[in-house]
Amino acid sequence: MTEVTTEFFSGYGDARLALHRIGAGRPVVLLHGLFSSADVNWIKYGTAAQLAAAGFECLMPDLRVHGKSEAPLDPRAYPQDVLVRDAEALVAHLGLTDFDLVGFSLGSRTAARAVLGGMKPRRLVLSGMGLEGLAGWAKRQDFFIDVIDRFGTIPRDDPAYFSQQFLKTMGVNRDAARLLLGTMADTDPASLSGVSMPTLVLCGDQDNDNGSAANLAEALPDARLALIPGTHMSCVTKPDMGEQIAAFLSLQA
Repeated sequence: MTEVTTEFFSGYGDARLALHRIGAGRPVVLLHGLFSSADVNWIKYGTAAQLAAAGFECLMPDLRVHGKSEAPLDPRAYPQDVLVRDAEALVAHLGLTDFDLVGFSLGSRTAARAVLGGMKPRRLVLSGMGLEGLAGWAKRQDFFIDVIDRFGTIPRDDPAYFSQQFLKTMGVNRDAARLLLGTMADTDPASLSGVSMPTLVLCGDQDNDNGSAANLAEALPDARLALIPGTHMSCVTKPDMGEQIAAFLSLQA
């Protein structure tokens, strides 16, 4: 199997951001979820390898504050939609003009916001995301800020417990994460009419963390919905994720 390589590029404000690559062929940018990393969402459970085997070059950044990327503590490093700015910096750095874009959870939110901001991938995959996760992001933001505020004290029977444990496992800087959460705004559902490229809305059949995937697919002009086994956390560990993404990105029309 082709090895994963890691390099670094400059994001917004010259933040040092990690980029992991595997495969050769058509470029696809994959954006991971909150408190996660490219390794956990795309590499560890084989999704990137599946895409590489299908003829794609996987370009997988660690979002700022995540993985091997920088977690600046200067508030000036966190303007509105900074993750979109970082994604735009990556596309510019690589000179991409014809590529596909895939996100999971926070990565899907970032991908959708990037497209609404003018990014033009050929095909788009929004996984682990529902309409309410875009339109009602403020509620999710409040949930994660509460996790940070109560970190280390949340009991096992609390709905926030598993997010606390994941945050702990991933070693995310909580002060930087708080700054990052403040850069995200709700997305007007009506604006989704501007997402014109073919889109796959992909979600675990037990995943309602970000609202209704069916409602998101219905709100997009050219979208199809696919459900795979699993919850928000477990669906990325299954081969169904890579199979669905590869099949959709391989469509010719």
